[in-house]
Amino acid sequence: MGNIIKEKINQAIQILNELKIDMWLTYVRETETIRDPSLDLILGTNCTWQSAFIITSSGETVAIVGSLDVANIKSKNLFNQVIGYVQSIKEDLIKILEKYNPNKIAINYSKNSNLADGLTYGMYLDLIDKLKDTPFVEKFTSSEEIISLLRGRKSPAEIQLMKEAIKITLEIFDLVDKFIRPGISEKQIAEFILNEVEKRGLETAWDREYCPSVFTGPDTAGAHAGPTDRVVQPGHVLNIDFGVKYKGYCSDLQRTWYVLKPDETDAPEVVKKGFKVIVDSIQMAANFIKPGSIAYEVDAVARNFIVKNGYDEYPHALGHQVGKKAHDGGVILAPRWERYGEIPFKKVGIDEVYTLEPRLTIPGYGVATVEEEIVIKEGGAEFLSLPQKELYLIKS
Repeated sequence: MGNIIKEKINQAIQILNELKIDMWLTYVRETETIRDPSLDLILGTNCTWQSAFIITSSGETVAIVGSLDVANIKSKNLFNQVIGYVQSIKEDLIKILEKYNPNKIAINYSKNSNLADGLTYGMYLDLIDKLKDTPFVEKFTSSEEIISLLRGRKSPAEIQLMKEAIKITLEIFDLVDKFIRPGISEKQIAEFILNEVEKRGLETAWDREYCPSVFTGPDTAGAHAGPTDRVVQPGHVLNIDFGVKYKGYCSDLQRTWYVLKPDETDAPEVVKKGFKVIVDSIQMAANFIKPGSIAYEVDAVARNFIVKNGYDEYPHALGHQVGKKAHDGGVILAPRWERYGEIPFKKVGIDEVYTLEPRLTIPGYGVATVEEEIVIKEGGAEFLSLPQKELYLIKS
Protein backbone atom coordinates (compact mmCIF):
# COMPACT_ATOMS: atom_id res chain seq x y z
CA MET A 1 0.00 0.00 0.00
CA GLY A 2 2.95 2.32 0.63
CA ASN A 3 3.88 2.14 -3.04
CA ILE A 4 0.33 3.03 -4.07
CA ILE A 5 0.33 6.04 -1.71
CA LYS A 6 3.61 7.20 -3.26
CA GLU A 7 1.93 6.91 -6.67
CA LYS A 8 -0.98 9.02 -5.40
CA ILE A 9 1.34 11.71 -4.03
CA ASN A 10 3.10 11.90 -7.40
CA GLN A 11 -0.31 12.12 -9.08
CA ALA A 12 -1.23 14.96 -6.72
CA ILE A 13 1.86 16.89 -7.82
CA GLN A 14 0.87 16.45 -11.45
CA ILE A 15 -2.70 17.55 -10.72
CA LEU A 16 -1.52 20.67 -8.88
CA ASN A 17 0.39 21.65 -12.00
CA GLU A 18 -2.60 20.93 -14.25
CA LEU A 19 -4.85 23.11 -12.09
CA LYS A 20 -2.19 25.79 -11.53
CA ILE A 21 -2.44 25.49 -7.76
CA ASP A 22 0.84 25.95 -5.88
CA MET A 23 0.16 24.01 -2.70
CA TRP A 24 -2.26 21.50 -1.18
CA LEU A 25 -2.52 21.68 2.60
CA THR A 26 -4.27 18.96 4.60
CA TYR A 27 -4.73 20.17 8.20
CA VAL A 28 -5.90 17.63 10.78
CA ARG A 29 -5.78 16.39 14.37
CA GLU A 30 -6.81 13.26 16.31
CA THR A 31 -7.43 11.44 13.05
CA GLU A 32 -8.26 8.17 14.78
CA THR A 33 -11.46 9.93 15.91
CA ILE A 34 -12.23 12.30 13.04
CA ARG A 35 -10.45 11.31 9.86
CA ASP A 36 -10.05 13.47 6.78
CA PRO A 37 -10.72 11.06 3.87
CA SER A 38 -7.72 12.49 2.01
CA LEU A 39 -5.35 10.84 4.48
CA ASP A 40 -6.17 7.48 2.91
CA LEU A 41 -4.58 8.79 -0.29
CA ILE A 42 -1.51 10.61 1.01
CA LEU A 43 -0.62 9.12 4.42
CA GLY A 44 -2.28 5.82 5.31
CA THR A 45 -1.80 6.27 9.05
CA ASN A 46 -2.99 8.49 11.91
CA CYS A 47 -1.67 11.48 13.81
CA THR A 48 -2.58 12.99 17.16
CA TRP A 49 -1.93 16.71 17.44
CA GLN A 50 -2.49 19.49 14.91
CA SER A 51 -0.70 18.27 11.79
CA ALA A 52 -0.09 19.76 8.35
CA PHE A 53 0.61 17.61 5.30
CA ILE A 54 1.83 19.78 2.45
CA ILE A 55 2.30 18.87 -1.21
CA THR A 56 3.60 21.52 -3.62
CA SER A 57 3.43 21.84 -7.38
CA SER A 58 7.25 21.90 -7.44
CA GLY A 59 7.31 18.39 -5.99
CA GLU A 60 8.26 19.20 -2.41
CA THR A 61 6.35 17.37 0.33
CA VAL A 62 6.41 18.37 3.98
CA ALA A 63 4.76 16.94 7.09
CA ILE A 64 4.59 19.05 10.24
CA VAL A 65 3.46 16.93 13.18
CA GLY A 66 3.62 16.67 16.96
CA SER A 67 7.02 15.43 18.14
CA LEU A 68 5.73 12.04 19.28
CA ASP A 69 4.23 11.40 15.83
CA VAL A 70 7.51 12.04 13.99
CA ALA A 71 8.88 8.47 14.13
CA ASN A 72 5.65 6.99 12.76
CA ILE A 73 5.38 9.50 9.92
CA LYS A 74 9.04 9.12 8.99
CA SER A 75 8.70 5.34 8.92
CA LYS A 76 6.21 5.64 6.06
CA ASN A 77 8.87 7.29 3.88
CA LEU A 78 6.29 9.37 2.04
CA PHE A 79 7.24 13.00 2.76
CA ASN A 80 10.58 14.57 1.84
CA GLN A 81 10.68 16.50 5.10
CA VAL A 82 9.10 15.65 8.45
CA ILE A 83 9.17 18.42 11.05
CA GLY A 84 8.28 17.79 14.68
CA TYR A 85 7.08 20.40 17.15
CA VAL A 86 6.34 20.38 20.88
CA GLN A 87 4.33 23.44 21.95
CA SER A 88 2.70 24.79 18.76
CA ILE A 89 2.59 24.04 15.05
CA LYS A 90 2.25 27.74 14.24
CA GLU A 91 5.91 28.76 13.91
CA ASP A 92 6.93 25.83 11.70
CA LEU A 93 3.79 26.12 9.55
CA ILE A 94 4.41 29.81 8.86
CA LYS A 95 8.08 29.15 8.07
CA ILE A 96 7.18 26.55 5.47
CA LEU A 97 4.51 28.78 3.90
CA GLU A 98 6.97 31.67 3.74
CA LYS A 99 9.61 29.39 2.18
CA TYR A 100 7.39 28.37 -0.72
CA ASN A 101 5.28 31.55 -0.81
CA PRO A 102 2.33 29.99 -2.68
CA ASN A 103 -0.18 32.12 -4.56
CA LYS A 104 -2.89 29.47 -4.21
CA ILE A 105 -3.27 27.10 -1.24
CA ALA A 106 -5.90 24.38 -1.57
CA ILE A 107 -7.51 23.27 1.70
CA ASN A 108 -10.06 20.51 2.21
CA TYR A 109 -13.50 22.08 2.06
CA SER A 110 -16.22 21.45 -0.50
CA LYS A 111 -19.92 22.13 -1.02
CA ASN A 112 -20.30 19.28 -3.50
CA SER A 113 -18.12 16.39 -2.31
CA ASN A 114 -18.03 14.88 1.18
CA LEU A 115 -14.69 13.27 0.29
CA ALA A 116 -13.15 16.72 -0.22
CA ASP A 117 -14.75 18.24 2.88
CA GLY A 118 -12.45 16.78 5.52
CA LEU A 119 -11.36 20.03 7.16
CA THR A 120 -13.66 20.44 10.15
CA TYR A 121 -15.01 23.89 10.94
CA GLY A 122 -13.10 23.94 14.20
CA MET A 123 -9.83 23.15 12.46
CA TYR A 124 -10.59 25.76 9.83
CA LEU A 125 -10.99 28.38 12.55
CA ASP A 126 -7.78 27.17 14.18
CA LEU A 127 -5.90 27.47 10.89
CA ILE A 128 -7.25 30.96 10.25
CA ASP A 129 -6.25 32.01 13.77
CA LYS A 130 -2.70 30.73 13.37
CA LEU A 131 -2.26 32.50 10.02
CA LYS A 132 -4.26 35.66 10.73
CA ASP A 133 -1.19 37.91 10.68
CA THR A 134 0.09 36.51 7.38
CA PRO A 135 -0.99 37.02 3.76
CA PHE A 136 -1.75 33.31 3.33
CA VAL A 137 -5.34 33.36 4.59
CA GLU A 138 -6.32 35.28 1.44
CA LYS A 139 -4.82 32.58 -0.75
CA PHE A 140 -7.03 29.69 0.31
CA THR A 141 -9.10 27.84 -2.28
CA SER A 142 -11.06 24.58 -2.26
CA SER A 143 -9.16 21.33 -2.90
CA GLU A 144 -12.31 19.73 -4.33
CA GLU A 145 -10.98 19.41 -7.88
CA ILE A 146 -7.61 18.08 -6.69
CA ILE A 147 -9.22 15.39 -4.57
CA SER A 148 -11.79 14.53 -7.23
CA LEU A 149 -9.08 13.90 -9.82
CA LEU A 150 -6.77 12.16 -7.35
CA ARG A 151 -9.41 9.76 -6.11
CA GLY A 152 -10.73 9.23 -9.61
CA ARG A 153 -7.61 8.46 -11.60
CA LYS A 154 -6.76 4.85 -10.89
CA SER A 155 -3.22 3.60 -11.42
CA PRO A 156 -2.61 0.13 -12.90
CA ALA A 157 -1.90 -1.17 -9.38
CA GLU A 158 -5.20 0.20 -8.09
CA ILE A 159 -7.11 -1.28 -11.03
CA GLN A 160 -5.56 -4.68 -10.38
CA LEU A 161 -6.72 -4.63 -6.75
CA MET A 162 -10.20 -3.59 -7.83
CA LYS A 163 -10.34 -6.40 -10.38
CA GLU A 164 -9.53 -8.88 -7.63
CA ALA A 165 -12.29 -7.41 -5.42
CA ILE A 166 -14.73 -7.80 -8.33
CA LYS A 167 -13.59 -11.37 -8.98
CA ILE A 168 -14.18 -12.34 -5.34
CA THR A 169 -17.61 -10.67 -5.37
CA LEU A 170 -18.67 -12.59 -8.47
CA GLU A 171 -17.40 -15.85 -6.93
CA ILE A 172 -19.61 -15.24 -3.90
CA PHE A 173 -22.57 -14.42 -6.15
CA ASP A 174 -22.03 -17.80 -7.85
CA LEU A 175 -22.18 -19.52 -4.46
CA VAL A 176 -25.27 -17.66 -3.29
CA ASP A 177 -26.99 -18.58 -6.57
CA LYS A 178 -26.89 -22.22 -5.39
CA PHE A 179 -28.06 -21.26 -1.89
CA ILE A 180 -31.17 -19.21 -2.77
CA ARG A 181 -34.42 -21.18 -2.64
CA PRO A 182 -38.03 -20.55 -1.67
CA GLY A 183 -38.62 -20.45 2.06
CA ILE A 184 -35.40 -18.78 3.18
CA SER A 185 -35.32 -15.17 4.31
CA GLU A 186 -33.41 -12.13 3.15
CA LYS A 187 -31.49 -12.26 6.43
CA GLN A 188 -30.47 -15.88 5.85
CA ILE A 189 -29.16 -15.01 2.40
CA ALA A 190 -27.20 -12.09 3.86
CA GLU A 191 -25.77 -14.32 6.60
CA PHE A 192 -24.61 -16.82 3.97
CA ILE A 193 -22.81 -14.05 2.07
CA LEU A 194 -21.22 -12.58 5.20
CA ASN A 195 -19.91 -16.01 6.16
CA GLU A 196 -18.23 -16.26 2.76
CA VAL A 197 -16.66 -12.83 3.27
CA GLU A 198 -15.33 -13.86 6.68
CA LYS A 199 -13.92 -17.14 5.31
CA ARG A 200 -11.74 -15.05 3.00
CA GLY A 201 -10.58 -12.73 5.78
CA LEU A 202 -12.13 -9.70 4.07
CA GLU A 203 -14.49 -6.85 4.90
CA THR A 204 -17.66 -5.77 3.18
CA ALA A 205 -17.34 -2.72 0.94
CA TRP A 206 -19.71 -0.71 3.13
CA ASP A 207 -21.55 -1.11 6.45
CA ARG A 208 -22.36 -4.81 6.86
CA GLU A 209 -25.74 -3.84 8.32
CA TYR A 210 -26.84 -3.42 4.70
CA CYS A 211 -23.97 -4.97 2.76
CA PRO A 212 -25.28 -7.14 1.34
CA SER A 213 -28.67 -5.60 0.69
CA VAL A 214 -31.15 -8.34 -0.23
CA PHE A 215 -34.61 -7.63 -1.66
CA THR A 216 -37.14 -10.27 -2.63
CA GLY A 217 -40.56 -9.68 -4.17
CA PRO A 218 -42.72 -6.59 -4.56
CA ASP A 219 -42.87 -3.64 -2.12
CA THR A 220 -39.46 -4.23 -0.52
CA ALA A 221 -37.67 -1.78 1.74
CA GLY A 222 -35.65 -0.40 -1.16
CA ALA A 223 -32.03 0.51 -1.71
CA HIS A 224 -29.74 1.24 1.25
CA ALA A 225 -31.86 -0.83 3.65
CA GLY A 226 -30.76 -3.95 5.44
CA PRO A 227 -32.15 -7.45 4.84
CA THR A 228 -35.40 -8.37 6.61
CA ASP A 229 -37.27 -11.51 7.64
CA ARG A 230 -39.19 -11.45 4.34
CA VAL A 231 -39.16 -14.92 2.81
CA VAL A 232 -38.28 -15.81 -0.78
CA GLN A 233 -41.34 -17.05 -2.61
CA PRO A 234 -42.09 -18.38 -6.10
CA GLY A 235 -42.90 -15.52 -8.43
CA HIS A 236 -40.47 -13.13 -6.75
CA VAL A 237 -37.86 -11.03 -8.49
CA LEU A 238 -34.89 -11.00 -6.08
CA ASN A 239 -31.86 -8.75 -6.18
CA ILE A 240 -28.69 -8.39 -4.13
CA ASP A 241 -26.40 -5.35 -3.80
CA PHE A 242 -22.98 -6.38 -2.49
CA GLY A 243 -19.26 -5.73 -2.55
CA VAL A 244 -16.05 -6.55 -0.71
CA LYS A 245 -13.00 -4.55 0.31
CA TYR A 246 -9.75 -6.17 -0.85
CA LYS A 247 -6.45 -4.65 0.29
CA GLY A 248 -8.14 -1.29 0.75
CA TYR A 249 -10.14 -1.25 -2.51
CA CYS A 250 -13.84 -1.89 -2.98
CA SER A 251 -16.20 -3.61 -5.38
CA ASP A 252 -19.89 -2.76 -5.78
CA LEU A 253 -22.14 -5.01 -7.88
CA GLN A 254 -25.80 -6.02 -8.10
CA ARG A 255 -27.41 -9.11 -9.56
CA THR A 256 -31.05 -10.12 -10.17
CA TRP A 257 -32.83 -13.49 -9.99
CA TYR A 258 -36.34 -14.74 -10.70
CA VAL A 259 -37.85 -17.50 -8.52
CA LEU A 260 -39.81 -19.87 -10.73
CA LYS A 261 -43.27 -21.03 -9.77
CA PRO A 262 -43.74 -24.84 -9.70
CA ASP A 263 -45.36 -24.87 -13.15
CA GLU A 264 -42.83 -22.48 -14.77
CA THR A 265 -39.72 -23.30 -16.77
CA ASP A 266 -38.93 -19.65 -17.56
CA ALA A 267 -39.70 -16.22 -16.19
CA PRO A 268 -42.89 -14.47 -17.35
CA GLU A 269 -42.51 -12.21 -20.38
CA VAL A 270 -43.18 -9.11 -18.28
CA VAL A 271 -40.25 -9.99 -16.00
CA LYS A 272 -37.94 -10.80 -18.89
CA LYS A 273 -38.85 -7.54 -20.59
CA GLY A 274 -38.05 -5.47 -17.51
CA PHE A 275 -34.73 -7.23 -17.02
CA LYS A 276 -33.79 -6.78 -20.69
CA VAL A 277 -34.55 -3.07 -20.53
CA ILE A 278 -32.11 -2.79 -17.60
CA VAL A 279 -29.40 -4.74 -19.42
CA ASP A 280 -29.86 -2.74 -22.61
CA SER A 281 -29.81 0.59 -20.76
CA ILE A 282 -26.48 -0.33 -19.13
CA GLN A 283 -24.96 -1.27 -22.47
CA MET A 284 -26.24 1.94 -24.08
CA ALA A 285 -24.69 4.06 -21.32
CA ALA A 286 -21.41 2.11 -21.59
CA ASN A 287 -21.37 2.69 -25.36
CA PHE A 288 -21.98 6.41 -24.86
CA ILE A 289 -19.57 7.27 -22.05
CA LYS A 290 -16.05 8.46 -22.88
CA PRO A 291 -13.45 10.89 -21.53
CA GLY A 292 -14.99 14.35 -21.46
CA SER A 293 -18.61 13.14 -21.26
CA ILE A 294 -20.84 15.32 -19.08
CA ALA A 295 -22.12 13.30 -16.14
CA TYR A 296 -25.83 14.11 -16.53
CA GLU A 297 -25.75 13.31 -20.24
CA VAL A 298 -24.54 9.77 -19.47
CA ASP A 299 -27.32 9.33 -16.90
CA ALA A 300 -29.87 10.58 -19.41
CA VAL A 301 -29.02 7.82 -21.91
CA ALA A 302 -30.17 5.07 -19.54
CA ARG A 303 -32.90 7.12 -17.84
CA ASN A 304 -34.60 8.16 -21.07
CA PHE A 305 -34.47 4.62 -22.48
CA ILE A 306 -36.14 3.19 -19.37
CA VAL A 307 -38.88 5.83 -19.39
CA LYS A 308 -39.39 5.37 -23.13
CA ASN A 309 -40.10 1.70 -22.45
CA GLY A 310 -42.93 2.59 -20.09
CA TYR A 311 -41.23 2.46 -16.67
CA ASP A 312 -40.84 5.14 -14.01
CA GLU A 313 -37.42 6.75 -13.87
CA TYR A 314 -35.11 5.47 -11.15
CA PRO A 315 -34.85 7.73 -8.07
CA HIS A 316 -31.06 8.03 -7.97
CA ALA A 317 -28.00 8.53 -10.15
CA LEU A 318 -27.05 6.05 -12.85
CA GLY A 319 -23.68 5.44 -11.25
CA HIS A 320 -20.89 6.60 -8.97
CA GLN A 321 -17.15 6.16 -8.80
CA VAL A 322 -15.62 3.25 -6.87
CA GLY A 323 -12.18 3.03 -5.28
CA LYS A 324 -11.00 3.05 -1.70
CA LYS A 325 -14.64 3.72 -0.86
CA ALA A 326 -17.67 2.11 -2.47
CA HIS A 327 -18.85 5.66 -3.24
CA ASP A 328 -15.66 7.39 -4.28
CA GLY A 329 -14.38 10.28 -6.37
CA GLY A 330 -15.98 13.60 -7.14
CA VAL A 331 -18.02 12.83 -10.27
CA ILE A 332 -21.39 11.06 -10.14
CA LEU A 333 -23.38 10.08 -13.24
CA ALA A 334 -26.34 11.98 -11.86
CA PRO A 335 -29.38 13.85 -13.18
CA ARG A 336 -29.65 17.61 -12.80
CA TRP A 337 -31.42 17.47 -9.45
CA GLU A 338 -30.80 19.96 -6.64
CA ARG A 339 -29.58 17.26 -4.28
CA TYR A 340 -26.56 16.63 -6.51
CA GLY A 341 -25.46 20.27 -6.64
CA GLU A 342 -22.92 20.99 -9.39
CA ILE A 343 -21.79 17.37 -9.70
CA PRO A 344 -23.99 16.46 -12.74
CA PHE A 345 -22.16 19.09 -14.80
CA LYS A 346 -18.70 17.61 -14.19
CA LYS A 347 -16.78 15.71 -16.86
CA VAL A 348 -15.77 12.08 -16.90
CA GLY A 349 -12.00 11.43 -16.95
CA ILE A 350 -9.60 8.73 -18.10
CA ASP A 351 -8.87 5.87 -15.66
CA GLU A 352 -11.92 6.62 -13.53
CA VAL A 353 -14.00 3.63 -12.40
CA TYR A 354 -17.80 3.94 -12.35
CA THR A 355 -20.78 1.78 -11.57
CA LEU A 356 -23.72 1.61 -13.95
CA GLU A 357 -26.80 0.71 -11.88
CA PRO A 358 -30.24 1.66 -13.21
CA ARG A 359 -33.34 0.00 -11.73
CA LEU A 360 -37.00 -0.39 -12.51
CA THR A 361 -40.02 -1.85 -10.79
CA ILE A 362 -41.88 -4.80 -12.32
CA PRO A 363 -45.33 -4.46 -10.71
CA GLY A 364 -46.32 -7.51 -8.70
CA TYR A 365 -42.87 -9.10 -8.95
CA GLY A 366 -40.20 -6.81 -7.53
CA VAL A 367 -37.30 -4.64 -8.64
CA ALA A 368 -34.99 -5.49 -11.52
CA THR A 369 -31.54 -4.01 -11.19
CA VAL A 370 -28.04 -4.87 -12.32
CA GLU A 371 -24.88 -3.04 -11.31
CA GLU A 372 -21.66 -3.30 -13.29
CA GLU A 373 -18.28 -1.60 -13.01
CA ILE A 374 -16.48 0.08 -15.90
CA VAL A 375 -13.17 1.89 -16.29
CA ILE A 376 -12.87 4.84 -18.66
CA LYS A 377 -10.15 4.59 -21.29
CA GLU A 378 -9.30 6.77 -24.29
CA GLY A 379 -11.60 4.72 -26.51
CA GLY A 380 -14.47 4.67 -24.01
CA ALA A 381 -15.70 2.25 -21.34
CA GLU A 382 -14.22 -1.15 -20.57
CA PHE A 383 -16.15 -3.50 -18.29
CA LEU A 384 -14.24 -4.59 -15.19
CA SER A 385 -17.07 -6.93 -14.18
CA LEU A 386 -18.45 -9.68 -16.38
CA PRO A 387 -21.89 -8.25 -17.19
CA GLN A 388 -25.04 -10.13 -16.24
CA LYS A 389 -26.88 -10.55 -19.54
CA GLU A 390 -29.36 -13.27 -18.59
CA LEU A 391 -31.86 -13.36 -15.72
CA TYR A 392 -30.77 -15.93 -13.14
CA LEU A 393 -33.50 -18.50 -12.46
CA ILE A 394 -34.20 -20.27 -9.15
CA LYS A 395 -36.22 -23.49 -9.24
CA SER A 396 -38.95 -24.04 -6.67
